[in-house]
Amino acid sequence: MKNSLIALALVAALPFTASAAEGLSYNYVEGNYAKTDVGVDSEADGWGVKGSYSVLPKMHVFGEYTRQETDLGKIDVDQWRVGVGYNQEIAPSTDFIARAAYEKFDPKVRDGLDFNGYSVETGLRTAFGKHAEVYVMAGYEDFQKKHGINPEGDFYGRLGGQVKLNQNWGINGDIKMTGNGDKQWTVGPRFSW
Repeated sequence: MKNSLIALALVAALPFTASAAEGLSYNYVEGNYAKTDVGVDSEADGWGVKGSYSVLPKMHVFGEYTRQETDLGKIDVDQWRVGVGYNQEIAPSTDFIARAAYEKFDPKVRDGLDFNGYSVETGLRTAFGKHAEVYVMAGYEDFQKKHGINPEGDFYGRLGGQVKLNQNWGINGDIKMTGNGDKQWTVGPRFSW
């Protein structure tokens, strides 16, 4: 009877076994330098933080925040997003990823001029041995109309990578390019566990 209960517990736990590909962690925090190029004559730069935490073997929660200052009028712009992701191993060192997030875009031009929105993205993340990984994502984001301003939804691509200095520390870089030509990139140290 005791052996049957142990076997039943092991079978019941199979769907919850680790499913992240070898060499990939969804538990990390990082600090970043952030820069955004909007069109041909507007830029912003500043700092940001990102984090992710694996809540189940195939599910993680994540968050990002950036604060940048524009070169036109020295206006601060806050952006943040929080969401949930699904990761499934499709090869020994590669995961398929799907994510959805709530987003906020807040240019500090005047009170109440902040935009709520959402994003969805999907892509692949792969590790190259112990010292490198890359990811490629395709997504869509949209914000609600507010004060007569109607930001258009836009498709985007995201490309990123990490050079792993050791088991816990690495340098991560990310570039996001939208369909209308805007580019946002971040680079900074990451601590994974």
